[in-house]
Amino acid sequence: MFYSVIIPVYNRPDEVNELLLSLAKQHFTNFEVLVVEDGSTVPCEEVVKKYSDTLDVKYFFKPNSGPGQTRNFGAERSKGDYLIILDSDCILPEGYFDAVEAELKRKPADAFGGPDRADASFSDMQKAINYAMTSFFTTGGIRGGKKKLDKFYPRSFNMGVKRDVYMNLNGFSKMRFGEDIDFSIRIFKGNYICRLFPDAWVFHKRRTDLKKFFKQVHNSGIARVNLFKKYPESLKLVHLLPAVFTAGLLFLLIVSCFTLLGLIPILFYAVVILLDASLQTRNLKIGLTAVVASFIQLTGYGSGFILAWWKRVVLKKDEFSAFEKNFYK
Repeated sequence: MFYSVIIPVYNRPDEVNELLLSLAKQHFTNFEVLVVEDGSTVPCEEVVKKYSDTLDVKYFFKPNSGPGQTRNFGAERSKGDYLIILDSDCILPEGYFDAVEAELKRKPADAFGGPDRADASFSDMQKAINYAMTSFFTTGGIRGGKKKLDKFYPRSFNMGVKRDVYMNLNGFSKMRFGEDIDFSIRIFKGNYICRLFPDAWVFHKRRTDLKKFFKQVHNSGIARVNLFKKYPESLKLVHLLPAVFTAGLLFLLIVSCFTLLGLIPILFYAVVILLDASLQTRNLKIGLTAVVASFIQLTGYGSGFILAWWKRVVLKKDEFSAFEKNFYK
């Protein structure tokens, strides 16, 4: 099987270097790499050139249009039987393609996705944010965890799809946020076989500070309502929980102004996160940071969801997103 690895990038040459280095270390080598610069002001062309002797790598530059259209640009210029979609802030373990090959030989699939992990070299903040995005207690395990509240939808940081399926679905839509879930929904609606490859995982750096993290999850909450307007059946109970959490947290904080009993549920949840994150990471400091990251994950997503529900469902306004100008910086 021949694969095309498509990497959209915006102002992240250092991350691209780490990702390309991990691709150069793969046991399996039957793949090409297409790095597509999405109108960056800090390009990575010189970084890509360093790997021209060790990888079948191509570099493209295009005007900024967002990650979805940038992936489509790369797909149109690729040759692989399967397209592997990766975010630039990912690093692959050396056996990534071995795991993909093994799963496809065991049972064919039209599309697939894998989970993400935090590498030992990541900062404490990155590990805490990784916990907030993958824990059953925050996201319901819908990003590839063993415990799940909804079926697995491949995400664009680690997604594979057959070339003909990608082309039949016309690639990613023009949605600025939530375009990967939109694509996954269309995969399922097209009755294609889509599976989780649990051993085809990646190290995912995510946002490096809590402000950027809030922007990311806030836009994700907005995107979920935009997706609901396109596919009403896609909205599940797990998607409502952050909004319920956010409203409940606000209510309890108001109650706590009159009685400290209102703080008990908040403290109980914080202790659960602290214990679980500390045990998983074996680090109390990361556990404490994970408490903050988890509250930001839930309230950021929840506030975005509530805002979008008010504007799009109640006021019936058009699709929108927040932080659009600086989200990718």
